[in-house]
Amino acid sequence: MPGVEFFGAEEQKEVNDVMQTGILFRYNHDQQRQGIWKAREFEAEICKFTGAKYAHAVSSGSTAVATALAAAGIGAGDEVIVPPFTYVASVEAVLFVGGIPVFAEIDETLCLSAEGIRKALTPKTKAILMVHMCGGMADMDGIMEIVKEKNLVLVEDAGQAYGASYNGTKVGLFGKTGCYSFDFFKIATAGEGGVLVTNDEQAYKHADSYSDHGHDHIGNNRGMEQHPIIGFNYRISELHAAVGLAQARRVPEVIRLNRKNKTLFASLLADIPGVSFSRLADPDGDSATFLNILLPDTVSAKEVVRVMNEKGIAGFNYWYINMYHFINQWDHIKTLKSASKLPIHLFGQSQDYKTLDLPKSQEVVGRLISFGVRCTWKEEEVRELASRVRACIEEVLTKAHA
Repeated sequence: MPGVEFFGAEEQKEVNDVMQTGILFRYNHDQQRQGIWKAREFEAEICKFTGAKYAHAVSSGSTAVATALAAAGIGAGDEVIVPPFTYVASVEAVLFVGGIPVFAEIDETLCLSAEGIRKALTPKTKAILMVHMCGGMADMDGIMEIVKEKNLVLVEDAGQAYGASYNGTKVGLFGKTGCYSFDFFKIATAGEGGVLVTNDEQAYKHADSYSDHGHDHIGNNRGMEQHPIIGFNYRISELHAAVGLAQARRVPEVIRLNRKNKTLFASLLADIPGVSFSRLADPDGDSATFLNILLPDTVSAKEVVRVMNEKGIAGFNYWYINMYHFINQWDHIKTLKSASKLPIHLFGQSQDYKTLDLPKSQEVVGRLISFGVRCTWKEEEVRELASRVRACIEEVLTKAHA
């Protein structure tokens, strides 16, 4: 968890600024706050780093996805192509804005593939929700070709990929809207928080109002502001924004350290026969938060996971059985079990989620073991971990070929 590895004086200073004014709310109270506007500074830092024209901070990465979809005009009855490998919030966001998720295949980038998207297209397809997984990025040339050809709306969920880029452009800026997560487990954290980015002025204005009950934030009397659209409360607090601000400033150095440690870790495993790594569509744009190892098959991967658990190796994820990141365990999504009726219950589905056939995604995620890269690792720690992981992999693969 790179972000939390560097909590210190910078984060405390930004939080203390807020506490000294007593204004934890991100809007208004101009005199009392004495010029302290942490959410605004946080947003400005995101724009500076990513090159986005506009950034808007909200309460979580999940609400950032929902806001990004709504600000891009995605709503009731719109079919949205989504991946089966993502944190479930991406799919939930589509459902809660009224959309109809349509699942498509991923490839070894761990993201939706152009081929998978083409096979999932229907005459009703309105948008693609591109999720950039595990610190990497999708192959955006192929994706953008489809977006332009079919006149689709692209929304990017780069919750796990803040700082990643593709051919010099930060992920999140290819679509009409994009977003990042700053929760506790990301490259930079606000504790809880998310940020929408866009180069579209109208989308930004919609996001600004949508995430705060429709307020237009014009004038200095909150109770008398206009409400151009219906919205809800997805606001970030000044305290969370203060932590996010300090953390966001650390990201360039975190990425540098991540890349150094990931490169060493990968090099110590790369010559094992049968082992490969997830494909980076642009290796120079890697945020390097994960080392994503691909075993020869699902059976081998499961056995390696068993052996690593048996030997006490920690710090990895086997997403194939994870309850929140892969479709196999999403029974509540497959059966659309909800506390109350959703728009999809009225509009119906384009796919039967209980009988989906996504063989490529099953194959890739079944083979995948991801290690979180720590930027505070010392070289000897990387070498020791790699040696232990290597021993487990070789033990399993040797038996498999015996």
